[in-house]
Amino acid sequence: MKRYAIIVAGGSGTRFGAAMPKQFLPLLGTPILMHTVSRFAQPDLCDHIVVVLPDADIQRWHDLCREHGFTASHHVVAGGDTRFQSVKNGLNALEITPGDVVAVHDGVRPLIRPADIEAAFTAAAQHGSAIPMAVFPHSDSLRQQLPDGTTRPIDRQSLRVVLTPQVFNATLLREAYARPFDPRFTDDATVFEAAGHTIHPIEGDLENIKITRPDDLVRAERILAERPGQNTQQP
Repeated sequence: MKRYAIIVAGGSGTRFGAAMPKQFLPLLGTPILMHTVSRFAQPDLCDHIVVVLPDADIQRWHDLCREHGFTASHHVVAGGDTRFQSVKNGLNALEITPGDVVAVHDGVRPLIRPADIEAAFTAAAQHGSAIPMAVFPHSDSLRQQLPDGTTRPIDRQSLRVVLTPQVFNATLLREAYARPFDPRFTDDATVFEAAGHTIHPIEGDLENIKITRPDDLVRAERILAERPGQNTQQP
């Protein structure tokens, strides 16, 4: 059984308001994406890492790797117009055999802990999938607006935040991605479910944030600074 990781980094930085794609912005002096790749490049954790980037950003990434002396082993493939197509391109770049598992992770989630990656791989090998989820961190009352304009209360305790990496039996996930894109596909778990498979939830870590806005970067710097010896994570 091989363990694969597909790290999807197709962001443009529009919401962030940056002059460059957010995956290349510095986090404690090192591009965010390098932190992310390094988490999966820990010894004996992952057999092969694929980084999916917009075609126009691939050379920039190679230049950054040379500039920072970044040598973590990985392969780069061009993404598509949607995240769905980008993940599909990543899957097609893998030499999958029965029993292999594949993790799909957001390139701008650099705070994932290697121990949580290991737990997700282990759960997916046993259950066919592993989807990290965390209790919704909100103290306000919530209501759902219905099509007729009325609202109804939502029980906060029943809500979960869905995180990545989402890990799957690689053969089943590739088959699921053979179907046409549907707007309902908000993540890999929804694609997997649409193919008739059941997802297996596992405990997620709310510190595993997705960096989409400037305040997220500030928070990520604070979290990393509080992790002794883990502020660079470059092999």
